[in-house]
Amino acid sequence: MQNKLLLLFILFSLSIAGQKKYQKTYFNNGILKSEGWVQNSVKVNYWKFYYPNGKLKKEGRYSIGKPVKYWYFYALNGKKKEAGHFENGVKSKWWVFFNTNGVIDKKCQFQNNKKNGFCLVYKNKKLVKAEKYKNDNKLKEWTDLKSFKKENKMSDLK
Repeated sequence: MQNKLLLLFILFSLSIAGQKKYQKTYFNNGILKSEGWVQNSVKVNYWKFYYPNGKLKKEGRYSIGKPVKYWYFYALNGKKKEAGHFENGVKSKWWVFFNTNGVIDKKCQFQNNKKNGFCLVYKNKKLVKAEKYKNDNKLKEWTDLKSFKKENKMSDLK
């Protein structure tokens, strides 16, 4: 009986210590700087961060204090700057980069925070060039998209 009570007390103590709390931080000027969930003093779940003028700077999810899943980053003018996937705090999968008007400039594959795979370059919303990278080093570039498609399996672009 005493062991069961001790176990219940420990479980109850852990559940109180592990409760999630919504946290907000502010700039010195009183404008919201960040908001999101904290568990055991570590960022978890959905978070938003703001510029000192109050505009949204970035938003996404945390798991045990590291960015995970899909994130969005914004310029001071409110337009999208970049968006992409994090795995365990590092860039992975496809990332999209936008120009100052919020129009797509480039899509790149990432692995371990480095360009690994293809980058597709756009001009006026039209695909104009493809590049291949390994560990952030450009290996090849195609301006002729027919030859690019011929040399590379379309499944490599997913």
